[in-house]
Amino acid sequence: MDMKKRIHLELRNRTPSDVRELVLDNCRSDEGKIEGLTADFVNLEFLSLINVGLTSIANLPKLAKLKKLELSDNRISGGLEVLSEKLPNLTHLNLSGNKLKDLSTLEPLRNLNRLKSLDLFNCEVTTLDDYRGSVFKLLPQITYLDGYDPEDREVSDSDGEGGEEDEDEVNSEGEEEDDDDDEDGEEEDFDDDDDEDAEEDDVSGDEEEDSGQEDEVDDEDDDEEEDEDEEEENKGEKRKRDPEDEDEDEDDED
Repeated sequence: MDMKKRIHLELRNRTPSDVRELVLDNCRSDEGKIEGLTADFVNLEFLSLINVGLTSIANLPKLAKLKKLELSDNRISGGLEVLSEKLPNLTHLNLSGNKLKDLSTLEPLRNLNRLKSLDLFNCEVTTLDDYRGSVFKLLPQITYLDGYDPEDREVSDSDGEGGEEDEDEVNSEGEEEDDDDDEDGEEEDFDDDDDEDAEEDDVSGDEEEDSGQEDEVDDEDDDEEEDEDEEEENKGEKRKRDPEDEDEDEDDED
């Protein structure tokens, strides 16, 4: 598929101004040049042209908001001065697998004041003596070359992906953590409520046991009172019977 048709396909009924990311990898360029890409993509921030057969980027339109450009696995050998003219806010540039042979071809990149990361894997220039030191000296504005800083520390995820999007992700993660903390706090409140309910149940259970014991004591007192009443009745009957028994004994004597 040629580049023009691929761009039309990637639009998906959107206008160019609606597009922020455009991936055109593995399509065919006409005579090694960019075609179909216009300055109408005013909000484009990421452009990928990997393995499209480019030999020149002279037709690159002005894309003031573009931050990341992928040009790996093409046949570009020079003409990089167009990048500073057309892409003033570029921060990440991948030129891996191109025909860049010496440091002089990289000199135009000095005008990319915002450039932070440059990749030149599998370019002939990487075989030069003190390649890394020379490039960092030539381009003092960059932080990472081929994924590592001057002290050979690997690029971090945030620096690798760039700016505002990462800040948004950090903010959203912070909000999620706050939400999690709020949920945990609510769960703790629920747990405290459950503990209070359990304590109330224990107290009510103790009160029921106490009331049960009081009922048993009352029953025992009632039983004792009944026993005393029965004894008094028995005594009264004995008293009533004694005089009669005496009369009967007197009659027997007579």
